[in-house]
Amino acid sequence: MSRRKLSSVIPFGYVISKDHPSLLEEVPEQIEALEEISNLVMDKVLSLREGATWLEHKTGRKISHQGLKKIIDGRLGT
Repeated sequence: MSRRKLSSVIPFGYVISKDHPSLLEEVPEQIEALEEISNLVMDKVLSLREGATWLEHKTGRKISHQGLKKIIDGRLGT
């Protein structure tokens, strides 16, 4: 699945398309890891910091605990 690149910040779970630099392509492994961690953080099994550290270890892509919170809050609509 692709979506338009709207800013210079590339959202977690996406990369710039090699064929169309104005589009972003999903990275399925990152999206799956994000889903897994989001659920654990929302269920209070892990803290935001622990979740961000785990995501970085699992995917090799950096994300701050604030960045993870922003993603989770966006999914919750808060």
